Amino acid sequence: MALKATVYKAELQIADMDRNYYGDHGLTLARHPSETDERMMVRLLAFALYADPALSFGKGLCVDDEPDLWQRDLTGAIERWIDVGQPDEKWIRKACGRADKVVVISYGRAASIWWGGMRDKLSRQSNLTVINLAAEVAPALARLTDRGMRLQFTLQDGHVWVTNGQETVEVQPELLMGEPRY
Repeated sequence: MALKATVYKAELQIADMDRNYYGDHGLTLARHPSETDERMMVRLLAFALYADPALSFGKGLCVDDEPDLWQRDLTGAIERWIDVGQPDEKWIRKACGRADKVVVISYGRAASIWWGGMRDKLSRQSNLTVINLAAEVAPALARLTDRGMRLQFTLQDGHVWVTNGQETVEVQPELLMGEPRY
């Protein structure tokens, strides 16, 4: 018998002072059986970093040709393609060919090794942004995981504060390549 996805509900309050974006979002996330709490919470962080009414979660791990998040215009063209983790070069090049802007948010202890092997290979991708999260960020975000989450994201001067009302996690995303998000 196949394992089923676990459903999480998340209410996000986002105050992004860098982009002058303020919004509340009620989200339903399906966590694939092979996905960790860390990865799911990095997907939520990615949503907060690029929050927009048109931004939505893709099928991610369940489908080979969809990103973790994407933003489409009214014609269906992909404006922004967002993946978390350490995707391979072929996958990133394919995304760069399909979307106006591509963002990869890497995290974990192996992220610096991954980037060391990818930096030169991806240097010609003009529509690619690569952001790295410090190794301690994903485990700290995972501690905020709950089946019915209420999280506040405050973004200012390149810093992100995430709180559930009892615990706060500070994140300072490191821009490795491309344009800043604002």
